[in-house]
Amino acid sequence: MSTAIGLHVVRYTLLLCMAAPAAMEAQSGDFPLGPALEVAVIKPSHAEGDHVNRMIKPLPGGNGYMAQNFPVRLMIALMYKVPLRQVEGGPKWLDDEFFDVEAHADGAHSKEELQGMFRTLLRDRFGLRMHTVSREGKVFALRVDGLLPKMQVNPTGPGMNIPITPTGMGEYTGRGVSMAYFCWFLGQQTQDKERPVLDRTGMPGTYDFKLSFAPEQLGDSDRLSPEFRDKPTLATALKEQLGLRLAPETGSVQYYVIDTVERPSPN
Repeated sequence: MSTAIGLHVVRYTLLLCMAAPAAMEAQSGDFPLGPALEVAVIKPSHAEGDHVNRMIKPLPGGNGYMAQNFPVRLMIALMYKVPLRQVEGGPKWLDDEFFDVEAHADGAHSKEELQGMFRTLLRDRFGLRMHTVSREGKVFALRVDGLLPKMQVNPTGPGMNIPITPTGMGEYTGRGVSMAYFCWFLGQQTQDKERPVLDRTGMPGTYDFKLSFAPEQLGDSDRLSPEFRDKPTLATALKEQLGLRLAPETGSVQYYVIDTVERPSPN
């Protein structure tokens, strides 16, 4: 595998981490709307090229939310805290068109409060209406492998920071990571994209850790560079480095089905 391809994979993974600073705290559930954001400017993004930054995150100090060159379906997935594959229906432009959003609140708010406000923005400015359905399907269950996990408790959580950040090729650092968020992250790393990862660890709270593995997306190990060839698989890394394991099972998966959505109303 060429270095260029490896860098592309890491860049994509970095995008996912940046795109979800507060995402996937739960696999399912009802997420209430918040009060309307005081000022929200939404406009089509005209950025082009392979190296365009895409991100969505709270504004400094918790005074609002911003998105840069971001598709609407991914906004929905992040604000409703489900993997992208579990947001169904809607027109093609939800994936193909990109928007910039700068929305200001009436003061400082927590990450969860801001997400509720962004859900209200999706309803009011994009006309988003959805319903949920649950289906039995194939899943990976994240379980503790042995008596105790090898992770350090961090009771303060991530705050406004990104919980998991890449620190090198196939290397990640977690700070204040909940198991639900970790399950979302793992779902982006597994080769079987049809299996969401569900939390079965029984571990409340948030944790710090380091994780190093050879990403499955890089393909045949015989073609990997030496820096990757010696890295363990994701399954081995989870067991040896964190004391966790992924078990293929069946379970109930909740899907958000889009009933109506429109391009954003004028500013």
